[in-house]
Amino acid sequence: MSTPVIAIFDIGKTNKKVFLFDENYQICFEKSMHLPDITDEDGFPCEDVDALTQWVKGSFQDLLAWHEFEIKALNISAHGASFVHIDEEGRTVAPLYNYLKTYPEELKNKFYNTYGGENQFARITASPVLGNLNSGMQLYWLKHERTELFRKIKYSLHLPEYISYLFTKIPVSGITSIGCHTNLWDFTQNHYHEWVTKEGILDKLAPIHSSSETNRINIQQRSMNAGIGLHDSSAALIPYLTCFTEPFILISTGTWCISMNPFNHSPLTENELNQDCLCYLTYEGKPVKSSRLFAGFQHEKETKRMSAYFNVSEDFYNSITYQSGLKQTTTSTPYQSENLSAYSSFAEAYTHFMMSLVKQQVTSTNLVLKNSNVTRIFVDGGFSHNSIYMNLLAEAYPNIKVYAATVAQATAIGAALAIHSRWNHKPIDSNMIKLVDYSPK
Repeated sequence: MSTPVIAIFDIGKTNKKVFLFDENYQICFEKSMHLPDITDEDGFPCEDVDALTQWVKGSFQDLLAWHEFEIKALNISAHGASFVHIDEEGRTVAPLYNYLKTYPEELKNKFYNTYGGENQFARITASPVLGNLNSGMQLYWLKHERTELFRKIKYSLHLPEYISYLFTKIPVSGITSIGCHTNLWDFTQNHYHEWVTKEGILDKLAPIHSSSETNRINIQQRSMNAGIGLHDSSAALIPYLTCFTEPFILISTGTWCISMNPFNHSPLTENELNQDCLCYLTYEGKPVKSSRLFAGFQHEKETKRMSAYFNVSEDFYNSITYQSGLKQTTTSTPYQSENLSAYSSFAEAYTHFMMSLVKQQVTSTNLVLKNSNVTRIFVDGGFSHNSIYMNLLAEAYPNIKVYAATVAQATAIGAALAIHSRWNHKPIDSNMIKLVDYSPK
């Protein structure tokens, strides 16, 4: 008898993954692929959308060939700020432009001068001024600087919804993609910002559908439900919203450490926006006030610098325990990145760095902690396994429970949970998230 499963494509900027989860959300199969970048017409690196398309289609064909699994549904989580532009026949007509590409300064100034200035616009759209990382600005650029290409576009689909389109052939816009620092959504009115209509961008955007919605599809005589896809940051929050009802903050750690507070509904202030705060939208369309810190990037850079200076392996920091590390710290002076000779050992330098990093993390998290009655902070991702980070963070919040949280492939499971009722009749296990309490005893 075949095992009922859901297939999830989890499309990261670096790694592309596909999973099969059973009805208890245990991983039955996992495959990962790294696709090399190509370049756009300006020679800037970008993802190869055609290679990605072929990998997705080919991977799913392989899954269908396994008769020990019965695929009941599929869904997608993918990184945001990335549009795939298709024509009337559904063919891609433009590169999948890289959101790290520099945005033309003159065009940016023209946009913000036309629509109320940077501060006011950013407040209304909950989107710090981030150039191409505000994906709506990519469409504004195409209209004004790639006019012929813009005319060819029937629909511009965010990446999660494009992957769904490969299976359903139904173009849709999902609220989790629209609501993620795109410059498209007016958070004060809960609909598209007026510029989207005035610039003729609305015609290029597919109808909005709920992220918990599915479409019935038939592939190789198999019938199943296909979700419309979710932005990965919103997907990663779903297991926590499913399992916990008391107010919490999730610090999702990786290259960026993003503090997400689904229980803080106060409007973003100009000061918060200037400190890299933004709002996401949950798959239910509710705002999630969030703050970002480039902490994972800092950690990678500094540990490489320290490793080279002290002549140890790049993963040597993993051997530094919380207790032995703190013994090295006899001073409260700031970490001296450019003067490692000030430290007698890797352990001392690393501990100073982590004290500095966690201080930054507390400042970032505090931006979204205020105005809410949060009782718990969950940390998932890389830093949840770092005892120095976790203990320092717990010491900084003596009145809040601080936990390292582990849920295998939270983003992918979040995409599956978003359509749970469309494929799975079993109750959701509220203990799917494993917690380690770091609160001071």
